[in-house]
Amino acid sequence: MNKDRFKKYVIEWADRIGVGDKITSIHLRKMKTKLASCSSKGRLTFDISILEKAKKEIDEIIVHELLHLRYPNHGKMFNLILKSYLKKK
Repeated sequence: MNKDRFKKYVIEWADRIGVGDKITSIHLRKMKTKLASCSSKGRLTFDISILEKAKKEIDEIIVHELLHLRYPNHGKMFNLILKSYLKKK
């Protein structure tokens, strides 16, 4: 997947989840310790290696980060919603 297609794909997921209006920017860059991060201000950052991953893993990473725009921690509700979206796909 190329960078532009990836960013569009993130936006498609965000709209599906209902957080598209909360995204302020999407960045791809080399990250030292994580595959992705999400700021409370809506900045999403993904490690460039995500472009080489399998679609299922890409979906898991994207959905995980997008859900942080609604649920900031990894509590019970976060995990239930995460599993719900990944089963639908």
